[in-house]
Amino acid sequence: MHIGDLLIGDAILMRQGASSKRQALHIVAEAASELFGLSETTIFDALLEREALGSTGLGSGVAVPHARLAGLDRVKAVFVKLESPVPYDAVDDRPVDLMFGLFAPPTDGAEHLRALAAVSRTMRSPDFRQRLRQANTIDAISALFVQQSPAATAA
Repeated sequence: MHIGDLLIGDAILMRQGASSKRQALHIVAEAASELFGLSETTIFDALLEREALGSTGLGSGVAVPHARLAGLDRVKAVFVKLESPVPYDAVDDRPVDLMFGLFAPPTDGAEHLRALAAVSRTMRSPDFRQRLRQANTIDAISALFVQQSPAATAA
């Protein structure tokens, strides 16, 4: 799976101002709402419900909040680079500044899991995380995700 294909349109955001996990999740929900034409409240509630099961903070400043949403026809994503890391209850207790929000239709199990695995593998790369953090524009971030080949995400 090529994770760049999940980021359609204006799915990459660089934001400032989040001071908490809840605010960061709200930014993800707002972006997803605008892109997918779904209720921001519904998306935010779905993200909070998933977080209640366990933090989606993978460690090393990365979180992959995800949810299943009625109204989607396929797996879609948004990427948010926060200006300042926020406390997130990640597995390593480090704050999060890179958030890859992943959303799937309620009945799409296998594709959702493949997308989660691909995103997790890619975001575990210290080099890739560093390049994301050094990127100063949305176009630069987009180019990094596009450059990720299926072979690179499988490594």
